[in-house]
Amino acid sequence: MTIADEIKRLKKEKNAIILAHNYQSPEIQDLSDFTGDSLELAIVAKNAKEDIIVLCGVMFMAETAKILNPSKKVLIPAEDAGCPLADYLTAEKVRAAKEKYPKAKVVLYVNSTADSKSEADIVCTSANAVSVCESLDSDTILFGPDSNLASWVAEKLPYKKIIPLPADGHCPLHAEFKPSDAKEAKERGYTVVCHPECPKAVRDECDVVASTGQMIKEAVKSDKWAVMTEKDMVHRLKKEFPDKEFLGFETAVCRDMKLITPDMLKKTLEDEMPEIILSDEIIKSAGSAIERMIKIKK
Repeated sequence: MTIADEIKRLKKEKNAIILAHNYQSPEIQDLSDFTGDSLELAIVAKNAKEDIIVLCGVMFMAETAKILNPSKKVLIPAEDAGCPLADYLTAEKVRAAKEKYPKAKVVLYVNSTADSKSEADIVCTSANAVSVCESLDSDTILFGPDSNLASWVAEKLPYKKIIPLPADGHCPLHAEFKPSDAKEAKERGYTVVCHPECPKAVRDECDVVASTGQMIKEAVKSDKWAVMTEKDMVHRLKKEFPDKEFLGFETAVCRDMKLITPDMLKKTLEDEMPEIILSDEIIKSAGSAIERMIKIKK
């Protein structure tokens, strides 16, 4: 029996669902029941009927799944799968900013810790960040922890004051892309799409700026794409559109997203560990902010 067969057997035996982010390795994507972006994973986790949710991603995603479906057992195969971007912000920093700007609303990117989310008015993803900020009645918004996504929102909503929290929060992977990467790809005939976590100078050179979920929707518009985000997004795109050409950037690797292996996934199902445990207080406060986001259309 192959490891894939073992995982299928255990999944059925344990009444489990396996969710994977678009940045997971191809073998993990192929073993999952659903692959998607942060917003899609959150919605599927919220509506999951299975007893166990196995989140193949990083810690903030597993925490989000637990917050949205607290009665379920939520597992993450690699409990050390963190997020450097999320680490830029703490609940203490959010509270300090709220004291400085008492009339501002707090919008936190889903790429943040559960503790930080508990201090937010609402959460957003890269897919709906603009819609979320636009929905708020405040003209001043504290937006964290990604300063590049904050600047993207500010471009789209010039009538609102978007204050990045902190000023230098960023995703190390997306910060490595350069405007020349986009220029060179366009010279080779590619339509270039980048994630809004990329710096403004990079975004300005691209044809499309989109979340990973939006990249799937945009893909119908061209036959040749250069994809400026984590390299294994290309695997998902190729599966969805096998007749199109997708150029990935092989150096764009999120180390934390690559920690989970099929062997680890199998062991997690066998042991039902590591399990996400959060306090009722965090689940309630962070849950309110996440639920508000889900009610807003992209």
